Amino acid sequence: MDIVSLSRLQFAMTTCVHFIFVPLTLGLSLLVAYMETKYVRTKDEIYRQMTKFWGKLFLINFALGVVTGIALEFQFGTNWSAYSMYVGDIFGSLLAIEATVAFFLESTFLGVWIFGWNRLSPRMHNASIWLVALAANLSAFWIIMANGWMQNPVGYIFGQGRAELESFTALIRNEFAWHQFIHTLSASFVLSGFFVLGISAYHLLRRQNMNFFRKSFRLAAPFTLVFAILVLVQGHTHGSNVAKHQPEKMAAMDSHWETQTWAPQYLFVIPDPANERNRVEFLPIPGGLSLLAHHSFDAEVTGLRDFPEQDRPPVMVTFLSFRTMVGLGVLFPLLAAWAWIRRKDPSRSPCLLKVLPWIIPLPYIAIQLGWIVAELGRQPWIVYGMMRTSDAVSPGVSSGQVTGSLIGFTLIYALLAGLCIFLLTKYARQGPKDPALSRA
Repeated sequence: MDIVSLSRLQFAMTTCVHFIFVPLTLGLSLLVAYMETKYVRTKDEIYRQMTKFWGKLFLINFALGVVTGIALEFQFGTNWSAYSMYVGDIFGSLLAIEATVAFFLESTFLGVWIFGWNRLSPRMHNASIWLVALAANLSAFWIIMANGWMQNPVGYIFGQGRAELESFTALIRNEFAWHQFIHTLSASFVLSGFFVLGISAYHLLRRQNMNFFRKSFRLAAPFTLVFAILVLVQGHTHGSNVAKHQPEKMAAMDSHWETQTWAPQYLFVIPDPANERNRVEFLPIPGGLSLLAHHSFDAEVTGLRDFPEQDRPPVMVTFLSFRTMVGLGVLFPLLAAWAWIRRKDPSRSPCLLKVLPWIIPLPYIAIQLGWIVAELGRQPWIVYGMMRTSDAVSPGVSSGQVTGSLIGFTLIYALLAGLCIFLLTKYARQGPKDPALSRA
């Protein structure tokens, strides 16, 4: 395997494992902050125990997420130094703000929250977890602004053989990046909601800590439903934005080969990229792709054949990832609506309680597939229209060196991911420690 493929594989592996932890951090921090707010306002001891129980799961996830994230930025210097030299003036500024402002704010107030239970007033302690939640989502904002710039580069000029920052305002007003940010945050909140619903359902089905997990379920159900609907609706808008800025990606997402108006969207397709066609096209929606891409049934959608072969993304992987993500995105509002309808007494719906724990992995899969569409669908560009991925690798690194680091990273990251799953499963099954709650 060549140096480019090895470096891409290593970055993809470390990023995908790291992103197992990120979405739960973003959404669960908000839910824990709201639980503590309910405790401060009502003085109901159950909300205090909910804050501690779900907060423990949040801390486990956060700690392992930090560890897996450390190696990511170092790869820009070790594996992707040509990229860093060419666009580091722009890309680096956004990551620097994330590290020096958002991450340090998040880490500082998380420490205050962990050790401040008996040292701060209830309101000040509650404020600290809200600051953690704000900083976590602010951290996501800056990172997605950086990735959004790679998808749609703006606010730069060329000088001294590289891209240089011209307008910071243009960076943070990047239309593509904002669509990514809203879509990613909404999906993360859906994941966190189903995480709470699934664990609550597990205990309710076994009639353990009934009042505790009934309240957890009731709190998470509307949160999950709102964002499940938002991510589905906003996904349509984001699809149109992709068609505007990256038409090759849009064509690959639907395996659309021929430029046409009233472009149909087929519910069942088997792509045949080798022959630049689809082997099977079944159940067409007339004008469906035109509507998705340009908000008009009779709009023209450019087909893959009109793009040079070397500029096309990998069609099969992009297509399958997109279709599976959309299918899951349609499923989530239905499940969330079911949970919302039964939120007052979910213990009367054993079928729902049996289903929800098995749903927990599905939002993780959907988010990973979404990033596969975003990143593979941008290929062969590392910065769309500006720099090819093949030109971005470090010139002085050998294939053997990357192979060695890839093996090492894979073993370490597999261990960390396994540790996270083990700890989350262990403490989620244990439930809250308060003996009084176990009798509720």
